[in-house]
This record gives sequence, structure tokens and C-alpha cells, in this order.
Amino acid sequence: MTEITRVPLQPIAKGSLTKLWLGVAAAVAVAGGVAWAAMPALVAVKTIKAGEGPSPTAADVVLINYVGHLPDGKEFDKGNNAVLPLDGVVPGFTQALAQMQKGGSYKVKIPSGLAYGEAGNGAIPPNTDITFDVDLIDFKSKAEIEQQQRMMQQLQQMQQMQGAPHGEGAPAPEAAPQP
Repeated sequence: MTEITRVPLQPIAKGSLTKLWLGVAAAVAVAGGVAWAAMPALVAVKTIKAGEGPSPTAADVVLINYVGHLPDGKEFDKGNNAVLPLDGVVPGFTQALAQMQKGGSYKVKIPSGLAYGEAGNGAIPPNTDITFDVDLIDFKSKAEIEQQQRMMQQLQQMQQMQGAPHGEGAPAPEAAPQP
């Protein structure tokens, strides 16, 4: 039978186990700090007046009043009864609106990385955080909007047919008998 070489275990020096655990704790803390620093900045939404009901999704179209401000307080954009598809705005604005409810008023702070980033946009310099005051009036899904548009087009076509002069889509009245 072959014998396996045995290696005797050495006793652990006093205090080594404590140093080992401190090293593990320090490594975990450093890893947590690196992960925290690598996390993208988040959108901050402060409720001024609470709304009611569900929140819009990224696939919805919203009706809002808003005012956008730069960090120095300068206004860069404003909209009253603005209709916006959420898939057509900066990611931070979409994220903020997903936290709102109809009838509510909110103050939104969007970090540069979720706004216009390094490119900037018009009056917004590169790497600038932006702030919005937003009133969410209403929102609908794109399917609801498209259905309403179809109904409006049908109504307009019916009105055109009723008011069109003869020969342009409306039947001509029969000729009256001559006396």
C-alpha cells in the first residue's frame, strides 16, 4: 500500500485570525465603495402635490405643464399642455414621470448622465444636471391615442361629406320637375 505524505498543520499565531477577518472586512468595504461609485446617478423626484391613480409607463404619451431650469436657476424650456411620448424624451425624464400620478405636481432633478450628458443640447451645456417643475395633467397609451385619432379622422370625413358641394363626394339631388 502506498502511503500519502502527511504535512503537519502549524498552529495559527495569536491575533492572526483577527487580522484575517479585518482584511476580509476591508476588502468587502472597498468593493462596496467601488460599486457605489460606479452606480449611475439617480433621478430625484420630490412630490409637491400628490396625484392619484396609476403612473405612466415608457410606452405612454403624457399631457404635462413643465418648466426646465439649469443649476443657476436659468429657465431653458417651458411647456403648457405639452403632449410628449415618453419614448421620445431623455431617459431621466421618462424615469421621473414613471414615479408620478395624474393631478400631481413634482420637482425633478435629473443628473447629466440621464439628461444630455457630454453632448449638451442648445442652452444646456455639456455635463449639466437639470431640474424640472412638472404637473402631470393626464396620460394615455399610444393605442388609446391612435384610436382617438382614427375616430377624429372618421368624424372629419363625415363632416366633409355632409358639407361638400355637389360633385365632390356628395350625391346630387334629383332634378325638380319643370312646370
